[in-house]
Amino acid sequence: MINIRYKLTSPKQIVEEFVDEKVENDEIIVRPKYLSICAADQRYYQGTRDKKVLNKKLPLTLIHEAIGEVVYSNDSEFKVGTSVVMLPNIHGIKSNIKENYDRSSKFRGSSCDGFMQNNVVCKKENVIKIDRDDVEVVFLELMSVVFNALDSFEKVVTNIDNSKIAIYGDGSLGYIASLIIKKRFSNCKIISIGKNKDKLNYFTFVDDKYTIDKIPENVSFDYAFECVGGLGSESAINSIINNINPQGVVSLLGVSEYPININTRMVLEKGLYLIGNSRSSYNDFKNAVDFIQKYPDTLNYLSNIVSNVVDVKSISDINQAFMQDTMNPFKTIMKWDI
Repeated sequence: MINIRYKLTSPKQIVEEFVDEKVENDEIIVRPKYLSICAADQRYYQGTRDKKVLNKKLPLTLIHEAIGEVVYSNDSEFKVGTSVVMLPNIHGIKSNIKENYDRSSKFRGSSCDGFMQNNVVCKKENVIKIDRDDVEVVFLELMSVVFNALDSFEKVVTNIDNSKIAIYGDGSLGYIASLIIKKRFSNCKIISIGKNKDKLNYFTFVDDKYTIDKIPENVSFDYAFECVGGLGSESAINSIINNINPQGVVSLLGVSEYPININTRMVLEKGLYLIGNSRSSYNDFKNAVDFIQKYPDTLNYLSNIVSNVVDVKSISDINQAFMQDTMNPFKTIMKWDI
């Protein structure tokens, strides 16, 4: 099969690469429909990652958040026309380590080519059937990241009833984490904390919300999820450490390019438990799909963080989508018509 991959060769330079791909009998071909641009994609596209990293990674096909339609399959479960979410994590050597933490695994859009292709060849284990393909369903990857964090969190916290939970971050991940956690722990008090008051206004489903510089002195919480990332994660984590109750649990989801300073002295004094989280597994995606089925109003909430949908029919449209994404408060989605 002759396929076309749209590769970033240097910052802001995307070219077509024609690839003669062999398709095994047990593999599935998926035509992408919606692709979501994330901060990691932008770091590659804008060239803001370390030069050594860029030299090692590029050329690279971007995007790890995507849904699509099966266009070829010999599997009765995935008939032609079936809508699927594509999983970016490709498990390497099977072991007791969860696949998203296994060093032998590859991740699309980072250690191997992502979904910005005419067609994507997938193993059955890297697709999950979905009942609907609305634009908001493309957020299943971000949702799966939250479920990965909850999987680790619930192994530590066995009784969360009537607790106070803070979610730091007013971006797309913070919004999705707040939504899922509020629905999952409905009898808990959910507090959203961010930098931008206008963005926090979208968090209509939480119990309280504050900007990080105006948290009342009497506000404390039992558990926290950090969804900030970047250099901003330093102030977020230190704010969590200051305001969380002793022996609290802190779930870290934000990715920072550079080392940050945190108040480890207070971590020790309070006996805090810090959990690191990254990416997700097949089961996390399955939990995200099940969540949408259980709470169909989720898609209505997710529509609030679709800042723009760009109809992509050419490389110039791809560049336009990445440019617009830098000006949008939340997510830019590419409708893949190229």
